[in-house]
Amino acid sequence: MQVVAERELRLPPGSALAGFWAALDVWMLKPQVANRRLSGCRLEAEREARYSPSWLRPVLAELLPGLRLESDRELEEILPAVTAERPEGRFKVVLRTVIPKTQAANCREIVFQDFENNTATFIPVEGHIAESCTLRKSNIYRLKLQQVRGDELWFISISILYPEEWKADGILYPKTAWLTDVLLTKIVKWSSENKKSYFKSTLSLISVEKYSERYHHLKAKYKEMVKIWPEVTNPEKFVYEDVAIATYLLVLWEDERVEKGLTVNQSFIDLGCGNGLLVHILTNEGHPGRGIDVRKRRIWDMYGPQTCLKECAITPSDNFLFPDVDWIIGNHSDELTPWIPVIAARSSYSCRYFVLPCCFFDFYGKYCRRQTKSPQYRAYLDFITDVGSVCGFKVEEDCLRIPSTKRVCLIGNQRTYLPSGEERLDKERTQYIRERYSCILSTGSNNCCEVKDSVSLFTHDIAHCSNVNDDMVQDTPVEADFISSKWVAGFQPREKVEKVRNCATLPRDFIDGVVLQVAKALLKINQDTYENSNDENNAGYWNKGGSLPLKNVADLLDSNTLQKLRKECGGLQTLLRNSYQVFEVVHGNVQIRDWAKEKQTRKRSSDAKRKLSSEACKTRLCWFFVNHPDGCPRTAEKCTFAHGIEELRSCTNSRKIR
Repeated sequence: MQVVAERELRLPPGSALAGFWAALDVWMLKPQVANRRLSGCRLEAEREARYSPSWLRPVLAELLPGLRLESDRELEEILPAVTAERPEGRFKVVLRTVIPKTQAANCREIVFQDFENNTATFIPVEGHIAESCTLRKSNIYRLKLQQVRGDELWFISISILYPEEWKADGILYPKTAWLTDVLLTKIVKWSSENKKSYFKSTLSLISVEKYSERYHHLKAKYKEMVKIWPEVTNPEKFVYEDVAIATYLLVLWEDERVEKGLTVNQSFIDLGCGNGLLVHILTNEGHPGRGIDVRKRRIWDMYGPQTCLKECAITPSDNFLFPDVDWIIGNHSDELTPWIPVIAARSSYSCRYFVLPCCFFDFYGKYCRRQTKSPQYRAYLDFITDVGSVCGFKVEEDCLRIPSTKRVCLIGNQRTYLPSGEERLDKERTQYIRERYSCILSTGSNNCCEVKDSVSLFTHDIAHCSNVNDDMVQDTPVEADFISSKWVAGFQPREKVEKVRNCATLPRDFIDGVVLQVAKALLKINQDTYENSNDENNAGYWNKGGSLPLKNVADLLDSNTLQKLRKECGGLQTLLRNSYQVFEVVHGNVQIRDWAKEKQTRKRSSDAKRKLSSEACKTRLCWFFVNHPDGCPRTAEKCTFAHGIEELRSCTNSRKIR
């Protein structure tokens, strides 16, 4: 066994040991977080044993019934790699299948965890474990934690057996450089952090193999959507995120059909379908369903008539239930999120739900955490789980593989009560909702539907009513007297027309006044130094001013101005960021932008954006030319803004560059 690399680790003995084995668990259970060419792994079996002269053969025979060893000598060659220096103590032997993202065959590995010597040895297995297989000696490596002195200095090393025979494909059989530079570095990092995870591993409820195969198929099938995406949102993020969510649901539903003996594909409704791509994919893959959103998107017309999407807003009530669908989907459904389990429970006894919570909403407004022991996201997930449990569901949690920080989904596909208990359960649901409402009123936090994040769009809180015809849904506004049930009192659905609250609709003179007031305060910081310096030193000097924290900038403004800004998403910081020509906001500090140091040409993502940028040139007056005591730091030829009225051009395209 040859040591190829080692890294220093400084931790107390107990922390070092716990951190090392926690880091090994990450690499054992979630190898894809270190090796992006892997989809994940599947644990086949594990056994625990204590050392004895003959302990290894029976354990291997149990895990690998088809293991073929030419002689005991072959086993004796591998044994030192497994038992390290002191062949004693407790061992855990794990059989895992490593799954690549490509179409290459999977790889099985035997992992020996030696708790006495703090080592983990990885040995690949070739062949069918039940028929005929052998241990691949050419790619055996070992991770080891070792204390070098009696203090808090430790080393984690990586060693390989038979280095002269090492064969690597860079995916299932990593290269030596990757083991030393990437894997070992991550193991040391994870050992030092040893953070408590508040969430499950990704794809813990479905087969990673099935998911990987289906995802690559769907990704190739719908990749053209990226090229024709008509919305202003990032096409790659939204297309591939919906492909991943659709893949998860398709695999989940396939497993459900097998488990329950179903012969017909499950039906669904997506509440808050947004761009409708998830509905489009699920429908194309053979699942009858529809999507509803409060606002129609431009891309809807591109899907064709087979994708059923409707524009309508709802308030949760007895008038808006779905007895005709198998699954209710709430994908980033915002203020409708806590109502999804309730709607599913009251739609029919067989109705199930899938919800992917994002923004934090209670039944009647913003969600307020009642305890601070866990992060707010974890607390909100626990709340939505509690809602599902009260509604009579056995709620399961999983973590999706999507490009989002909010990727934990909650699934209610089983009831915890018999159909005869429906009346009793519904009373409990009603009481639970009323108690939440009473609690909100008592704490004074009933600021319904006030969204702090401007990125969250008003695209949710919708549904479809089987008891209401299409004409009524499209033409009749949902007024208070239209709602017959009392359990929605206080709920405020989103408006069809999205209110712009990013400071863009504030009066121009108001914005200009704030910008000028802040800029003067920043320039005044260095004013004394500038005035006291002699004329020779002042030659060519341009006063950039100083820097102030956002809190201090806010103190400069009067109460009326601050009140107006508080009604906008992001408030003062958004206004200053929007005034990109004048300010830059870095780590909460505001300073005047020095265009003399800015790059004159910025990389654009497309020819269209470059054309749009050139069309916007000289269509606005330069703020510095008009307001700065030293003028603009750039010459008129290099400045994209007009130095004087005579340079102003008419704007030929009013479309905003995003």
